[in-house]
Amino acid sequence: MEKTFSFIMIILFLFVFCFVNLCFSQDFIKLPKPQTDIGKPLMKVLKERRSAREFSQEKLPIQILSNLLWAAYGINRPESSGRTAPSAMNCQDIDIYLAMADGLFLYEPKEHALKLIIPRDVRELTGRQSFVKEAPINLIYVSNFARMTRVRQEEKEFFSGAHTGFIAQNVYLFCASEGLATVVRAMIDRAALSNVINLREDQKITLSQTVGYPKSKGR
Repeated sequence: MEKTFSFIMIILFLFVFCFVNLCFSQDFIKLPKPQTDIGKPLMKVLKERRSAREFSQEKLPIQILSNLLWAAYGINRPESSGRTAPSAMNCQDIDIYLAMADGLFLYEPKEHALKLIIPRDVRELTGRQSFVKEAPINLIYVSNFARMTRVRQEEKEFFSGAHTGFIAQNVYLFCASEGLATVVRAMIDRAALSNVINLREDQKITLSQTVGYPKSKGR
């Protein structure tokens, strides 16, 4: 009996150890559950939506980051893997990369987690504006043309732009609701950034979007 109990405890310990390492390893950061019952009324958020180009260097708490990414392009219908932003024929071609001080990460919606891609600060490569180097987060929107299997080749660029716009607006509305500053940007050295991320030929950077606390207020 004692041997059986000891064996069960060892198995339980190994399970917990593996789970903790998966959730908190530097290569894979499991985000907390998004808070879907917060925020201002929609009409007030639309009234307050705006672009900003001055940002505090203060980092966003991981819960705010979780809420932000879920609002941007998270899964809101688990039974069908439906997202918070639409895409033509449900191709879900957009990937969101995050350039932060501690590295470049890829948002994984199914796991609601961040996967480390590059363990260094590449924020300055995400745009030509000076503020990108200091803002805590620069989102990079990348369209994977290979996922648009039912879209004609000549229309893929158009649809990828539309899909990016839906996501970027979700980010704008979330930021307006939570008192964050944001601006979507097209001034990007796409060739250089694509090379750093190691994108394939059929993966295209569409836009980038900076997010942080307003410089004048901090948090």
